[in-house]
Amino acid sequence: MAIHSVPGRDSAWATLGTEVSRHGDALQAMRAAGLTGWNIRKAAQSGMDVSPLGATVVDNPDQVMLVRTDPRTGRTRYLSSVGKGYGVTQNEDQAAVLDTLVAESGAPGLAHVGWMDDGRRTFATMKLPETMRIGGIDRVELYLAVFDSHDGSAAFRVCAVPFRVACANQLGLAVASAVSSVEIRHTSRSRIDVAEIRAKLGLIHRYADAFDATANRLLATDLTTSRFREIVETVWPVDDRTAPPRARANADRRRNTLLRLWTDAPTQAGIRGTNWAGLQAVTEYLDHFAPAASPTVRAHRALTSGTVARRKQHAFDLLAA
Repeated sequence: MAIHSVPGRDSAWATLGTEVSRHGDALQAMRAAGLTGWNIRKAAQSGMDVSPLGATVVDNPDQVMLVRTDPRTGRTRYLSSVGKGYGVTQNEDQAAVLDTLVAESGAPGLAHVGWMDDGRRTFATMKLPETMRIGGIDRVELYLAVFDSHDGSAAFRVCAVPFRVACANQLGLAVASAVSSVEIRHTSRSRIDVAEIRAKLGLIHRYADAFDATANRLLATDLTTSRFREIVETVWPVDDRTAPPRARANADRRRNTLLRLWTDAPTQAGIRGTNWAGLQAVTEYLDHFAPAASPTVRAHRALTSGTVARRKQHAFDLLAA
């Protein structure tokens, strides 16, 4: 049976970022996406204390503010508070790394570039030439996603993300004994080391082989509806005897949606009744059906939420065991 794709469904990258595949290099792509000219810099941090003796300005000796220039208005915008030793990097500093990754990975160029949280986090993606055909029928593309932060919350990170085309599911999953990401911490001497990342690219490519093998094993393993329900209850544990009414109602809606995806979604055609289908139902729910105030909020959650990532990983680990 053929696998049916969902027309018009975007990835989280496409929802939050700018499509830049027409641009020749990383700097041009970042300029088109509005990530250049930020002039990220440190500013002294202080606060005002009001006491019976009057108002006193108190300097913070341990931290500074990171601020940036909004290239659209020229105004200064706040990014975050960080330690004085934080290593400031400009978005443009990524250009050489991104161009190297494109050249050495065989990607035709960058796919999407964007930012989140008013510039505190940035990302870029590129589609690798490897395309997996799980069971010979289910197309999974492999992307490199590059993340950076300007708030001290995360390292500069390059990671491999399988992407199931039929349902636009992002499958950023850890596979045992396979390296899927490379990180560089921000410090006062921090530099984005192209050579280090280049050396690790081979490990990331081996991750694709490990993922492909595991996915094919999941597709070859039957999964009953009762076992799928058990997976759902394990990933989202709710005690119906003690949970408040609202939590029980939310759990019922979630179970019903997940069961519908498992039994009836066109994206399950051709893989239905397998562990691979169970994983896709959980991931499709998290990426496209979990309640959210807007598509932008849902996309942001897909890229940044530790809870979403942990639930995907939990389902994968249960099914791959």
